[in-house]
Amino acid sequence: MPHVIDGREMVPPEPLEATLAALDGMSDDDELLLLLYCRPHPLFNILRGEGYVWSEELQADGTREVRIRKA
Repeated sequence: MPHVIDGREMVPPEPLEATLAALDGMSDDDELLLLLYCRPHPLFNILRGEGYVWSEELQADGTREVRIRKA
């Protein structure tokens, strides 16, 4: 089961900060699920540089599910 951060009601940069803090504590086989209403482009740039991969899925209510794990 992935660790979940619900950033839908957070104010930027809180979702980014919470995500980076959670990633620091993850093991190589863990997954982080980030829930947002927007595409976190700054986060994607950081993830790319730090060796993470992610997938996105847009839900009917407008929630974007971003699943992050180590490459």
